[in-house]
Amino acid sequence: MAVLTPETPTVPLSAPRHALAPRRRSRTAVLVAAAIGFAGAFVVAYLLFVRTEAGQRAEDGVVRFAQNLPRSTVDWARPLAGIDGVEVFGAAGIVIVALAVLRKRFALGVTALVLYLLPLAAAQLLKIYLLDRPDVGSAGAPHHNSFPSGHVSAATAVLLALAVVLPARFRTWVLAVGAPGVAWVAAATVALSWHRLSDTVGACLLVAAVVSAGAAVVSARRPDGGRIPVVLTAVALLAPSAVVLGGYVVLASATSVPARFVAALVLAALSAVAVVLLAAGPLRRVNFDPSGARNRLR
Repeated sequence: MAVLTPETPTVPLSAPRHALAPRRRSRTAVLVAAAIGFAGAFVVAYLLFVRTEAGQRAEDGVVRFAQNLPRSTVDWARPLAGIDGVEVFGAAGIVIVALAVLRKRFALGVTALVLYLLPLAAAQLLKIYLLDRPDVGSAGAPHHNSFPSGHVSAATAVLLALAVVLPARFRTWVLAVGAPGVAWVAAATVALSWHRLSDTVGACLLVAAVVSAGAAVVSARRPDGGRIPVVLTAVALLAPSAVVLGGYVVLASATSVPARFVAALVLAALSAVAVVLLAAGPLRRVNFDPSGARNRLR
């Protein structure tokens, strides 16, 4: 008489650890979304502020008001007028390279220098050759294109390049501490009637888009998670445009020219901080150092 015995389970009692662990979030997906979000917001700012009569009228009133202000009113912004931009931003490039040399991370220095110079070149190319400011009837303000601001582009690029070349554990702190400096440059250019609000916002967005795109290229060549974080990706895509649209609504709704001037100063500063902090999140986990990646793989 045959004895029936229970069948041996074919499924292992303990699954492999990697099968039980949840998939890691993809940092590359968030970086790509951030690059698209910043670039899209740059286009929105240009179309909304520069290409429409309502946008030009709101900003040109601020420029005219700033041009007629007593010098003492904007003394806080005057130090920017005494800065030689070529010397300062050239020195910043030297500092970036020197930090990489001190850390013995030469490839990292090249990466940081490229991410510093590329958005500066893009800003000048766009402002001088590719973008124009149509005359749609707003009188009394300069009609040459000033979008995006070279000063604010440079300040933002310096900060993000320093965050790249310094140790990754300091990256968020560097961006958080440096964001007020970019905000001061942005507000000062408006106060001195050098730039409109949209010029400063567009400059921050352009630099953030270029650096995020570069970081996405670097990240795609590293081991990465396979799960796309829906909330983070949505924030990266939509938040930059929300900053632009919010600024436009506030500026356009100001009831007087002096109020609009104050609003432009505040919005320039707050928008600069917002863009830097929005870029800080996706950039936080990126390893820009090729030698560091090889050492970990070993």
